[in-house]
Amino acid sequence: MLEYKENSFTILQQIEKKISWLSNYIIHNANYLRTKDDDLKVGGHQASCASVISILVILYFKVLNKFDRIAIKPHASPVFHAIQYLLDNQKLENLKNFRKLNGSQAYPSKTKDFCEVDFSTGSVGLGGAMTIFSSITQEFLIDNDFIKHTAARKMISIFGDAELDEGNVYEALLEGAKHDIKNCWWIIDYNRQSLDGIIHEKLFEKIIKLFQLMDWKVEILKFGKKLEGLKSIKGGKDILDWIDDCPNDLFSALTFQGGSEWRKTLKKEFVNNKDVLKIIDKHNDDKLHDLMTNLAGHDLHSLDEAFSSNLNNEKPTCFICYTVKGFGLPLAGHKDNHSGIMNEEQFDFYQKSMGINKGKEWSKTEGIKISTKIFESILSKNPFYKTKRELQDQKIEINGFDFISFKEKISTQEAFGNLLHEMGKGSDSNLKRIVTTSPDVTVSTNLGSWVNQRNIFRHENKEDLFKKKNVFSAQKWKYNKKGQHIELGIAENNLFLLLATLGIADKLFGVRLIPIGTIYDTFIGRGLDALNYATYIDARFILVGTPSGVTLSHEGGAHQSITTPNIGISQPNLLYYEPSFADELNLLFLWATKFIQDTNGCSVYFRLSTKKLLQPKRKLTQEVKSDIIMGAYWLGESDRHDVIIICTGVIIAEVIKCRRELNNDNVKVGILVVTSPDKIYKDWEKANRSLDYNSHIENKLKNVDKETPLITIIDGHSSALSWIGAVRGHKVFSHGVNKFGQSGDLKEVYGDTNIDFKSIIDSIARIFIK
Repeated sequence: MLEYKENSFTILQQIEKKISWLSNYIIHNANYLRTKDDDLKVGGHQASCASVISILVILYFKVLNKFDRIAIKPHASPVFHAIQYLLDNQKLENLKNFRKLNGSQAYPSKTKDFCEVDFSTGSVGLGGAMTIFSSITQEFLIDNDFIKHTAARKMISIFGDAELDEGNVYEALLEGAKHDIKNCWWIIDYNRQSLDGIIHEKLFEKIIKLFQLMDWKVEILKFGKKLEGLKSIKGGKDILDWIDDCPNDLFSALTFQGGSEWRKTLKKEFVNNKDVLKIIDKHNDDKLHDLMTNLAGHDLHSLDEAFSSNLNNEKPTCFICYTVKGFGLPLAGHKDNHSGIMNEEQFDFYQKSMGINKGKEWSKTEGIKISTKIFESILSKNPFYKTKRELQDQKIEINGFDFISFKEKISTQEAFGNLLHEMGKGSDSNLKRIVTTSPDVTVSTNLGSWVNQRNIFRHENKEDLFKKKNVFSAQKWKYNKKGQHIELGIAENNLFLLLATLGIADKLFGVRLIPIGTIYDTFIGRGLDALNYATYIDARFILVGTPSGVTLSHEGGAHQSITTPNIGISQPNLLYYEPSFADELNLLFLWATKFIQDTNGCSVYFRLSTKKLLQPKRKLTQEVKSDIIMGAYWLGESDRHDVIIICTGVIIAEVIKCRRELNNDNVKVGILVVTSPDKIYKDWEKANRSLDYNSHIENKLKNVDKETPLITIIDGHSSALSWIGAVRGHKVFSHGVNKFGQSGDLKEVYGDTNIDFKSIIDSIARIFIK
């Protein structure tokens, strides 16, 4: 917390003025001044910036400690960049290139911005949810002795009030309440205007009840000091009551119209109230406007009192800060101000009012009414000044699990459970860095035995009443502070946001973790926004989607994933694998624990199945191991075949059966097992951009005659593999699941979707008939 010796609020007001100027000029320069190659509006949300400037000034220049973490509401990005520029963490060149390639980003980005960003924002609602899961992560690290309790920091989100319409906000709030979060602040910029209109009346009353229900402390910051002063004046309370009851759209309209309209409206409302009329008559139009718009969200004293008084309180706290959208600008209160920008005439007037001379618009001290020396000294003493706050931790290695033995017939899902079971028994200290999580499908994704050994994380120990009552269960789960599994409710967004925070724990808290999340594969789609967010911030984790495909036959179409292979291929910063056999999974999983820690690595997604396959009796050679990691290997001979079947995952059983039958008919079938359609596709794309590099899939197919037909098959959408025909110009016959499945026996569902043994035979027959 920064202390000022004298005239602290005079200094803060000058900082506030400077940030207001810079944030608006960043947007103005982007839209009106710099050279553009097209006539597209650049944008920048001047009104949304204006409503949070005072809040961010108090936080960054009075309240926050160096390692407090903050999520800035998306549309306040220029304010954030202006603050970082003042604090020497942002380059002038990036401000001039706001919303251009490699310039300061439209919305704060952890991976794309030059200055450090704690939490990316942009998909509204997710920034606030991230602070909840970061609070859970912080408590996990404290309870497991990775960091000290005294090192706990505030996880803070600046929220636009319209963001509270996002459903993921309430899923996150509920999870936070279950986990008894601490040190989390949500600061709601309650300007009562959204993109298309005015926020519903009395929304704050519902917000208050909701947060109190979730056991949050609620602080309402409504009136600034000028309005608060009316309480001691006769008639003043009547004005405050009128503001309380004033419809949001009326308040916004009067704010836009200004002092004369305030006067006309108030005199009409209080025509018979001499005390109120006396107060009104004491103020000219400008001062009356200042009084009526003196909301606490723009009052530095009110904000400082509220934030500072809660610094030592660990209870999660929601600050509802009443503000004016576009405060201090000619856009203030207008219905269309969300995407509105001051025109050149308005901006010229604004520039003169700020005392900014032409040619000195980017100066850090221009227009400041205190000495440059004092101003620069204050900035240099700020805990955020010219500093790196992103932490790091050394890489860790999980050893001793290279040669796990599996049953003769086993599914990849069961093999995953066996692997975690063996790890759970291990004594390597690095195993304490593994954190698993799942949205209420821990048992059905085979994490149960791991949890039996490593326990469920909970602040307070919980007795197993089933065990106490002698009710037998295979799940011998204990709930305690040292648990390494974080159990979530059935909300997939929460899973991915928790993985996101666990996956950047080294950057936020200086502790590297290996997060593993399991989910029913089809329900990845329910959490796509949060998954996209997690990979956008380059969080590192292992995701296990299981069971997958129509192989989950009896569960019906809603549980049978179709498009997840394509999600895996198309999602940046996520590498998708779908092993067929247990030894492949064993190799890839241990490799993934290292890969997610590499500078050039990323998160890894395994698509697994409950279908048990007869395991090959083999010892993987180094060449085959390398091929498996690179994404494809030959099962048997690699050349001189009549037809090549390229397959992924559990469908290998149908393919092997097909080869066995056709070999009896003297048709030579080659099998190329693709362990990662994603890996070979990315590698092929890389080769297409290079003159001296051949991709792995090109090398695998180089000895296959171009006249040899390819059949591709996957328990997922056929497009995940059908593109392989373009690698060397082969004719492709693709099989996959391109429609919704339904409940049924495995054989009949496979037949219905044309991925069974007979469908492959029929395709080959048509090839040779032609």
